[in-house]
Amino acid sequence: MKHVMKISTVSFNAAWGDKKLNLQRMLDFVDLAAAEGSHMIVFPEMALTGYDVKREQPREEKMQVLEAETVPGASSEKMAEKAKEHGIYNVYGLPERDAQKPDTIYNSACVCGPEGLIGVYRKIHLAYPEPQWASRGDEPFLFDTPWGPVGVSICYDAYCFPELIRYYSAKGSRVYLNLSAHAKRHGIELGNASLVAASVVNQVYVVTANLAGKDLYNVFWGGSSIIGPSTKFWETEYYAGYPFTDPRSIHHRMYTASVDLSLASRWVFQDNPTIGGVPDYRPDLYKKWMEDLLCDPQYQKKESK
Repeated sequence: MKHVMKISTVSFNAAWGDKKLNLQRMLDFVDLAAAEGSHMIVFPEMALTGYDVKREQPREEKMQVLEAETVPGASSEKMAEKAKEHGIYNVYGLPERDAQKPDTIYNSACVCGPEGLIGVYRKIHLAYPEPQWASRGDEPFLFDTPWGPVGVSICYDAYCFPELIRYYSAKGSRVYLNLSAHAKRHGIELGNASLVAASVVNQVYVVTANLAGKDLYNVFWGGSSIIGPSTKFWETEYYAGYPFTDPRSIHHRMYTASVDLSLASRWVFQDNPTIGGVPDYRPDLYKKWMEDLLCDPQYQKKESK
């Protein structure tokens, strides 16, 4: 397994509703990332179309529903061709139409690689106002690379639900992708704190690609970054990009860093010789706790939806 990887992440100001323009810009960025020797490039949540919702419109008239694409589809085929051309992984956000149930739309991340289209992750936790047009996904998504498995999440998944990155890390992932639409209205604490915490407690690299600047209504932080383990124990560092609240973060640009994944120790998931050679991580206990929660009528009701 390889250990040193070059990654690019883009703070992207999506042109709202203009798929043709956004797709061409992403293709151009892939060309640039490949020219810099990157092995992977990551774009934000809903980069293909823009994020904001016209709340007064009925669902069938919303831009996200009208512009949704199947995967494979028009944009994924072009991004897959570009990935094959350069031998690079590219990951981007889009509204995805279910090919089997065309009225069902997901907030998704499409993953392409050197062999072409790899697959799609459907956002599991939907933040408001996404439920006005999107359905919830229910499957994690790991894809194999020469650097080991890479896990994919979208925004709210990463900021409020640490279960997903824990699952990916326990499965061997040293790189966690967070495609994001984190806006200034979400405040100054949530984003920076949760991503640094995710990196330090799991000892993995967190790659965030966030929307930047004005969308239709919201102003997004930018702040795309690569955060990872430091050579100093229990510390992390920004290998590329800035915290969301840094004044420089809002610029629309690509950030690139070479990272040594051997620093991603994932030590809480490794065998601990001081306790008999088993991991500190205890999924047997957590399973019991989750099963107990599922006996609560509150969660039975939610899960039945």
